[in-house]
Amino acid sequence: MAQVVFSTWGKDLVDNRDTTAEPKAVSYRLPVAFDGKRPLRAFMGWDGIILFDKDVDVPAMTAEYMKRVQTEYCCGKCTPGKKGTKVLMDLLQSVLAGTASASDLDKVEGLTNLLKNCKCTLCQSATVPVFDAVKHFRADFLAYLNTACRPRFVPAKYIHKITAPCMDKCPSHIDIPKYIEAIKNYQYDVSLKTIRENMPLPAVCGRVCPHPCESACRRANVDEAISIMLLKRTASDYERLHNIAPAMTPKPRKEKSIGIVGAGPAGLAAAYYLALEGYPCTIYEALPEGYGGGMVAVGIPAYRMPRTILQRDIDIIKSVGVEIIYNCRVGTDITLPELKKKHAAVFIAPGAHSSKPMGVEGEEKGYKGFLTGGIYFLRDAYLGKPTGMGRKVVVVGGGNTAIDCVRVALREGAEMSCLVYRRSRKEMPADVWEVDGADEEGVTFEFQVLPTRVIANENNEITGVECVRMALGEPDASGRRRPEPMPGSEFVIECDTVIPAIGQDMDLSFIPPEMGIDISKWNTVITKYLPLKDAAGKDLKDGMGNPLSRTLMTDCDGVFAGGDAEIGPLTVVACVGNAHRAATVIQRYIEEGTTYLSEQDIFDDLLTYLGVYDKAEPVPWLDSAARAHQVEIHGKARAAKGNYLEVELGFSDSKAQAEADRCLRCYRMAMVAV
Repeated sequence: MAQVVFSTWGKDLVDNRDTTAEPKAVSYRLPVAFDGKRPLRAFMGWDGIILFDKDVDVPAMTAEYMKRVQTEYCCGKCTPGKKGTKVLMDLLQSVLAGTASASDLDKVEGLTNLLKNCKCTLCQSATVPVFDAVKHFRADFLAYLNTACRPRFVPAKYIHKITAPCMDKCPSHIDIPKYIEAIKNYQYDVSLKTIRENMPLPAVCGRVCPHPCESACRRANVDEAISIMLLKRTASDYERLHNIAPAMTPKPRKEKSIGIVGAGPAGLAAAYYLALEGYPCTIYEALPEGYGGGMVAVGIPAYRMPRTILQRDIDIIKSVGVEIIYNCRVGTDITLPELKKKHAAVFIAPGAHSSKPMGVEGEEKGYKGFLTGGIYFLRDAYLGKPTGMGRKVVVVGGGNTAIDCVRVALREGAEMSCLVYRRSRKEMPADVWEVDGADEEGVTFEFQVLPTRVIANENNEITGVECVRMALGEPDASGRRRPEPMPGSEFVIECDTVIPAIGQDMDLSFIPPEMGIDISKWNTVITKYLPLKDAAGKDLKDGMGNPLSRTLMTDCDGVFAGGDAEIGPLTVVACVGNAHRAATVIQRYIEEGTTYLSEQDIFDDLLTYLGVYDKAEPVPWLDSAARAHQVEIHGKARAAKGNYLEVELGFSDSKAQAEADRCLRCYRMAMVAV
């Protein structure tokens, strides 16, 4: 990307300050301009410093960095952190004032070593760039001590961001160390208040989140990751079981309202955060009364997400001033242009309620027993409608929806429930624990098998599905080995029901072409974004291939999009994080007449692009403590016909407290000069 003048990032020294030498080319995952306009001149954080502009005032930036660490984020709960950061801050300020001595700079290394004994990692990681700066830019620091030749640098604006590896990996950027520490202290109200700042569905997220945060937990560098998701459930369960009403006071009610399409996680989250700001929000939901939550309500089985608990989260959201109109399908009962005329802004978040076709011979014949999609099967089962399922069920797919289908089929009375997947078990996109649950309940698996034809009798009733076994070849674009058919390996699985569950899709037919809202080739709504580019002029992309920093407004003024409709079918936590940002941008649009991302929004994207977690980092710890596991109902009986009782039961308070105590509180602070 941009030419690096100097860097110690990742303990890799790159010094291109000598312009006569051949510059060492280094690529860091950072944009050339912070917000697409202001050049990114320097970056300072937990792993060193990166300098793109030789005219950056390194002593001034270093002093400001330590000042913000000490005054804004040092918790003061340990003596090294409380005292050490204060001494280091004062030392650097005295350098800028010209009252320090050269020998004072020699104390920085000792203070750095002292701060390695801090209770958490914020203060000790903050010394890394400070020590690097003093060590490698000593002449610039000494120049401040000579009043006759004070250095002159181009002034910079400094922007900082507090983060942690788990916070960064969480799409909603929940302050995970803070809410975990509150649980450790049995402060469930504090914990939930922290969670709800970024996640208004704590009971839901505490049960069905795939917890990407745990894949970036530094505790795993010692033994095992913290059970972050279940600790969120612990806090929400405590509030529910003790009938505690959360303390939330919306701002005075405003006149302008927002219309929201869909009462799924994205729609609910956007409504919640806008309602707290005083905006009346009306959600238009196609499902009937009692089925708020979108795909959480009709796409996630009750044994994973009990409906009463989901409804409590929804009721709390409604209590701050959110109205949900059920049995109202946008495009049929009310049009999108009518919503735009009725409200100051509209947020499109309908969810991915359609199934993708399987693409095999016979699926279009209308055979009895061929169900059009796993999403529809799950929805009918939860709504109490006839599913069309027989006694022997084959589900095709490898994701969580496919796993839900085979497990629900057992609960709906199937004698045989079989999952067919074209790759190996290891390569299934479904969560490992969900696959294990299906295995325990009696689901049968056919791995490395591809269906090729649906077989039916003279009465057009399915009698089986013809399949071919697959061999794994070379890796494809996803990095997984490409499955290839093995000639002569054809066989038939006897069944009377086939359910394709190979992917979800959005129905965006309610968006009329005349509104000028662009739809991508992946059938998602295209929204505007900041021009964050690398040195080659290419747009920076997130992990899903979307532009990195999006405002979530469409090309139709006042119409925004989020959740599955904007990012594609994804997770509850991703939809909530996406919708929370949309809510803040919608508020700016209504109050200021313009849409933009805050510096903190942009910094979140910048850190996610850079990466905060280092899997190879050696993390010292005095002792190892095994990860706690929740109580769970075991045995095939849990999948008996009609048994939708919750399978996973969470932590006891004492176990949750012990698990929370394993957290290393891995805060870091980053700062940029622009």
